[in-house]
Amino acid sequence: MAKYRKLSRTSAQRKALLKNQVTALIANGKIVTTEAKAKEVRKIAEGLIALAVKEKDNYEMVTVSAKVPERDKDGKRVKEVVDGKKVTKYTTVEKEIKKDLPSRLHARRQMLKTLVPVVEVPESNKGKKKNTKEVDLVAKLFDEYAPKYEGRNGGYTRIVKIGLRKGDAAMEVLLELV
Repeated sequence: MAKYRKLSRTSAQRKALLKNQVTALIANGKIVTTEAKAKEVRKIAEGLIALAVKEKDNYEMVTVSAKVPERDKDGKRVKEVVDGKKVTKYTTVEKEIKKDLPSRLHARRQMLKTLVPVVEVPESNKGKKKNTKEVDLVAKLFDEYAPKYEGRNGGYTRIVKIGLRKGDAAMEVLLELV
């Protein structure tokens, strides 16, 4: 018996399809697809969520200081004259950040191998590049999904059969996070 479904595609096409569908599932919480694809996507998605649950608390808080340029009311940098030259005025800011321990960093990189970048476009700027932002799906896995599924031993997804697709009569299903 085979370890995976080939889905009538070459290996590159199949890997791209599965990466895109896993990314869509994690970004949106549910997708509609065929039954065979859903079963393959489910394997990958559950592995990612299990990895996030395992490594969710594996970090340390570190205080860092950074030089930040001062800005005026218009948002422009404040300049001061030093030795006859205009120099930007900086302020030192202390900030506390999460620093991943080695195993969590490895988990983060494993997740990034599977997930593709997602760009979120605000409703007001449809079709424009302005004000778009990239969604950090790895952070979403660690911060949102891992605490939600912490006490659960697998079974993070559900497959609900919708019915046959009109064009080719393939069984369509709704794959959603529980």
